[in-house]
Amino acid sequence: MSEPTVTRRFSQALVDAAERLGITTPLLAPGDDRVSLDVHDALWRQLAAGSSDPLIGLQLALHLQVGHLDVAGLLLMSCETLGEALELYTEYHPIVSQGGEVWFHPAGDLLALCYAGRYELCREPRCEMSLGYAIHLARWCTGGRFEPEAVEFRHAPLDRESRYAELLGCPVRFGADEDRLLFRPDMLELPLIQANPALRDQLRELADQMLGRLGQRSLSVTVSELVHRHPQASKDDIANLLAISGRHLSRKLAEEGFSFKHLRDRELQTLAIRALERGDKIAVISVELGFSDESAFSRSFRRWTGVSPSQYRA
Repeated sequence: MSEPTVTRRFSQALVDAAERLGITTPLLAPGDDRVSLDVHDALWRQLAAGSSDPLIGLQLALHLQVGHLDVAGLLLMSCETLGEALELYTEYHPIVSQGGEVWFHPAGDLLALCYAGRYELCREPRCEMSLGYAIHLARWCTGGRFEPEAVEFRHAPLDRESRYAELLGCPVRFGADEDRLLFRPDMLELPLIQANPALRDQLRELADQMLGRLGQRSLSVTVSELVHRHPQASKDDIANLLAISGRHLSRKLAEEGFSFKHLRDRELQTLAIRALERGDKIAVISVELGFSDESAFSRSFRRWTGVSPSQYRA
């Protein structure tokens, strides 16, 4: 069974950034070029405990650089336009971290770069760091020409709202449906200051190899991501998205020590908890997660957590 991992370079970058902010954390133990998500979680626990600033996530984002994304960062930096870099960012983000996912989609007249973490520990500051880091990198790679329209968070502000605007340099809204960065479509055409198509092509081959090794390592991560995006989907629905049969999907997951039911329950539990924390109605959550009725959802939630949805909310 394989667990989600984070590149060691990014984890070490957080340690170094924390030190510059006056936060002392234990050094990462020597080992492979990737660390488990559990280790990364422990690092965030230490960061939160060692900082008196509720906006520690945004503070860290401003101290991180593009090279801290490992090969993926060098690849993005060598792209010709911001649009090309964003497309590759969503594709190769697992190289940096398998603890979250990134995608973008139209949002009215704007585009939204969205982030969803696959963890509960320090979820708000980690989300703020991820989107703050995206703005920081986009500005750096475009020579300061990237202009975000707004940042939206699902959670309530962790400090004065004015501090968010000061640190991010754009309007910030809370209580949104997604954690996302909003920008105009014409921003996609911005040229990058370090564009190098020849180097980009070489780095993409290397990134494909790294992504391939991660893919071989864990089909369960891919399935979990698909369930997270399509919570109403059945096993056969997910298998169709992967262009395999439901039976083959079950067999391959079993080889990794997982079952589809286990992965789906885990993702639905995460989605349910977040929806309850947002204040969504239990009946609405039941429908959105694909349950036949509110009672079925409540039975499953009690099985996952030991309490009913209403008890958890209270």
